[in-house]
Amino acid sequence: MAERDPIYTAHAHVTGGRRNGHGRTSDGALEVDLRAPVETGGNGGGTNPEQLFAVGYAACFESALAGVARRRREEASAEDVAIDASVSLIPTAERGYKLGVELAVTLPSVTEPAEAEALVRAAHDLCPYSNATRGNIEVRLTANGRALDAHPSATAA
Repeated sequence: MAERDPIYTAHAHVTGGRRNGHGRTSDGALEVDLRAPVETGGNGGGTNPEQLFAVGYAACFESALAGVARRRREEASAEDVAIDASVSLIPTAERGYKLGVELAVTLPSVTEPAEAEALVRAAHDLCPYSNATRGNIEVRLTANGRALDAHPSATAA
């Protein structure tokens, strides 16, 4: 399928960076003071980019999961799904940094482990955040507490 024009573009303006900055979206719906966490030598007391990424990825992943469930006529509804996202800032040997992500997906109404795993894998194939990070950062997934192995995902249904 050929790429098409974007259906939405978010715009944000940031000054001061991650250590002592401020960011806001063009529509004013999000406005945050950016502060480095204490663990990285900052003062804390604000939001950091890893927190924003964790919230964005989890929200996007949940939408992808709901879409996959609808297509498959499964029982995973938005009210039923919970995603705990962890985004880690990891120092590299080259004195840089990389990210690591863990998404713990809870699907209480999907009691069959294989089906929960299939839904999470299909959502991982569909989610724009997963597609943006694939091959760039490690993303670990769990479905109802069970770790998904690292083999390639199935195609989204």
